[in-house]
Amino acid sequence: MSYFFILFSKSQQREASSCVRNNCKSQVLIEYNTKDKMSEPWPENPLPTLYQPYEAEQILLYENSSCLAVKAYLKMCNLPFEVRSCANAEFMSPGGRMTKLPVLQVGAFVFAEFEPIVNFVEHQSSAIGQWLDEDEKSEMRTYVSLTENIFTMAEIYISFMVDRVYNEVTAPRNGCVFPWPLNKIQNASKKRQAKKLLKVYLWDNMEIEDVMEKVEKCCETLNLKLKERDGPFFYGEQPCELDAIVFGHLFSVLTINLPNMALAQSVQKFKSLVQFCRFIDEKYFQTKSV
Repeated sequence: MSYFFILFSKSQQREASSCVRNNCKSQVLIEYNTKDKMSEPWPENPLPTLYQPYEAEQILLYENSSCLAVKAYLKMCNLPFEVRSCANAEFMSPGGRMTKLPVLQVGAFVFAEFEPIVNFVEHQSSAIGQWLDEDEKSEMRTYVSLTENIFTMAEIYISFMVDRVYNEVTAPRNGCVFPWPLNKIQNASKKRQAKKLLKVYLWDNMEIEDVMEKVEKCCETLNLKLKERDGPFFYGEQPCELDAIVFGHLFSVLTINLPNMALAQSVQKFKSLVQFCRFIDEKYFQTKSV
């Protein structure tokens, strides 16, 4: 550092030092203002907006699971929001680890996927699950990670690696909002991305039997956890983020109609989990039973 300062005059040194101090000060102010804004109360006018693909004709299985999990979580937190369906929701996303959806806009902030949205809500102290002790929180997040990883990978596998599902459901739905030949290009791009993600998680060379085995082991683990407590939720009488992520994935799997229903059939073996999905749906959504 001293070597480089020899090359400058004293006035230049003072100017450079001032710039460094001002830059550091600006960064501190930006971080402080960001944290301060993130701690502001949940806005009600206008309401935060959750963006997702069109449910009836466009959204894919794993995208629907992620969107439903976030909606369940926000409802459990009693936080009002509006849902806006749009063809380009995926391309509005700031990025993500798996699905890139849903996209939640809260004032000047934009988040995508379940975990970043939960982290934002927790920063505002509006989150459910605050009553859990640190050990329970750590355990709960392990279950959340297990559920999200296993079910998202299984849903992507079913959507893109099973030919009948891809040809009859995935490709038509994903391409429906694009004109020809852009729909073909988008479908090819989406399939490449899906295969790349499956390869990262070492799911690309699996047979469907291997996938179902992983799903059933995950369900068995969740089933045992659900039965540990007397209440209707995974940790007793109050919901936490695990309840939201499990509901999002299981309810989507149980209610979607695919040419290959192996995923739903695996989940249906666990009656307690099916009953759990029915309970959450009736309590927070009141849509359709499973």
